[in-house]
Amino acid sequence: MLLSELLDTLDEKNIVGFRDPELPGLAYDSRLVEPQGAFFCIRGLVTDGHLYADDAVRNGAAVLFIEKELEQEVGPEVVIVEVPDTRRAMALCSTRFFGDPSSELKLVGVTGTNGKTTTTYLVESVCREAGNKTGIIGTVETHMGTLVEPVTRTTPESLDLQRLLRRMADDGVEVVAMEVSSHALDLKRVNGCRFEVVVFTNLTQDHLDFHISLEEYFRAKRRLFTGDEFGSGRKALINIDDEFGRRLLEETGLATRSFGLDWEAGIRGTDVEVSARGNKFRLEYGDESISLSTALQGRFNVYNCLAAAGVAIDLGMDAETMARGLESLTGVPGRFENIDCGQDFTVVVDYAHTPDGIRSLLEACREVTSGRVILVVGCGGDRDRSKRPLMGGVGAEMSDLCIITSDNPRSENPESIIEMILEGVRDRFAPERYMVEVDRRNAIYKAIGEARPGDLVVVAGKGHESGQIFADKVVPFDDRHMVREGLKEVAGAEC
Repeated sequence: MLLSELLDTLDEKNIVGFRDPELPGLAYDSRLVEPQGAFFCIRGLVTDGHLYADDAVRNGAAVLFIEKELEQEVGPEVVIVEVPDTRRAMALCSTRFFGDPSSELKLVGVTGTNGKTTTTYLVESVCREAGNKTGIIGTVETHMGTLVEPVTRTTPESLDLQRLLRRMADDGVEVVAMEVSSHALDLKRVNGCRFEVVVFTNLTQDHLDFHISLEEYFRAKRRLFTGDEFGSGRKALINIDDEFGRRLLEETGLATRSFGLDWEAGIRGTDVEVSARGNKFRLEYGDESISLSTALQGRFNVYNCLAAAGVAIDLGMDAETMARGLESLTGVPGRFENIDCGQDFTVVVDYAHTPDGIRSLLEACREVTSGRVILVVGCGGDRDRSKRPLMGGVGAEMSDLCIITSDNPRSENPESIIEMILEGVRDRFAPERYMVEVDRRNAIYKAIGEARPGDLVVVAGKGHESGQIFADKVVPFDDRHMVREGLKEVAGAEC
């Protein structure tokens, strides 16, 4: 593609040394620049791409997109494109380079603090039931029909995202359910995407290390529901039971349906029954009233089902197809995932890693067991520190035994993180209500060793993750695998 064709997508630009080369590819990593390709100098959370412009040129870059003056000189043969925001420029140029792939797909964007992953899996399930070839882009893995691929972040960088959407469109995928993180919205990763439907699940404290305040966090999510940037004809689905959802409902100008358990919701869940066998409820919208029985446990999964039902409705699916799709999903990796090795107590692994997520998780645990609830929980390093005592307080309050341990310490000292968690626990709860075990493996083993018949052990925070992140390394660590090993070694189960 000619450089001039990319530049047509940018409203503000200043070009130095213009010529119009044919570009074989785009890159934001100087090591991946193709000869005669274009390199975008984007500012990341750790480093700045402008520092690597010289490396990109040495690797063959013919065009540099910059948003500030370079510290080093580059040769006159290199075209310099100055723009106000290289992230936005990369998103728009990538969309053009890959032929605007989202316009060939029905793209569903799901945002919110909790429930994004399960909602996308439910959307995939109902769309498959309707005969659509589907895709998923999210936290756990990427789906393209039956092909499953690993992921590195919830929402890919814009260049990688547009490349992936092009692959999906070329492969015949019709509907894509994508998790849209607040980071992705702030960092322009989804600019250039045209959505058919956008979903707001809820908003609670998370990512305040990045967004500074809850209000800024909300504003990032709100972007998906305002203006025409993400598709002028897109429809919105908003959780009316969430306080930020109610606010968003008033502020969005999109054609909107509300969902929730509130009687005012356009898509309602009524007669809700939650048990260890799953959820039963009535789904009501318009003149329709459908009885549903799903394998997904916990009241929070009723909301996820309602969100996915709203997507199905907006995509024109009939009630029977939608119901079959919702009922056919038996589980999501690392989301209230039951590890059953024949033991006489229950063990669940879940990704919950916010105070509200832990609260909802433990409420669900109480709903499905008559025994004690034993919680294993920690907090990630280099992330929002203010939520740590809140996590500890909720965990100790709502469980019978809270075992506080490491999560992903990253560059922080694990003991220091635990000390901050304990600020919400000490002087509030009796010593027998909590204990500390820094080593996560030992914490899981201790929880299993404490369990009696009828109890429920829940290991929270990492869910599907397969590694534990330290300052200088990532070690293999999967809570589900560790639970199975613990059940064999401590409980004598046959896994």
